[in-house]
Amino acid sequence: MQLVVARIGRAHGIKGEVTVEVRTDEPELRLGPGAVLATDPAGVGPLTIETGRVHSGRLLLRFEGVKDRTGAEALRNTLLIAEIDPEELPEGEDEYYDHQLMDLDVVTVDGTEVGRITEISHLPSQDLFIVERPDGSEVMIPFVEEIVTEIDLAEQKAVIAPPPGLIDDQAEIDSSWGDES
Repeated sequence: MQLVVARIGRAHGIKGEVTVEVRTDEPELRLGPGAVLATDPAGVGPLTIETGRVHSGRLLLRFEGVKDRTGAEALRNTLLIAEIDPEELPEGEDEYYDHQLMDLDVVTVDGTEVGRITEISHLPSQDLFIVERPDGSEVMIPFVEEIVTEIDLAEQKAVIAPPPGLIDDQAEIDSSWGDES
């Protein structure tokens, strides 16, 4: 399975380094020296990482064969794609890769259908499941232990214990705002 692990940003300096926007929880594993990555657009790659370092909080990479700023700038906005074994699991017990969580059915602890995970948003404070409801609307579910009580990959479902108001019908909430006029 192929997953986007980073997007190349602007060139940094004159020796061929680039900034990267990391899109993986394991940059040390996916973006380490010697890693060979497919690219989008495909004609740019594959690219082999020669060196990597953190500078002012940003990851900088240098690729084999890219020795100057011009070559680095030509890579701007290229997506870096790693080949991942779909059966591979993160090291932590209650950790999951995004691709494992996508398309899981979301149900409450009493079995009520909420919808299907269509996206995972990684925010600084916590991750959010973007869940598409059967009617096509969306609801955001914080991926925290108090709300997401179980992830069952075998059954392809996420069980949640939502606090009041989290998954209530948005139309009811919207109509209550108009009552105060």
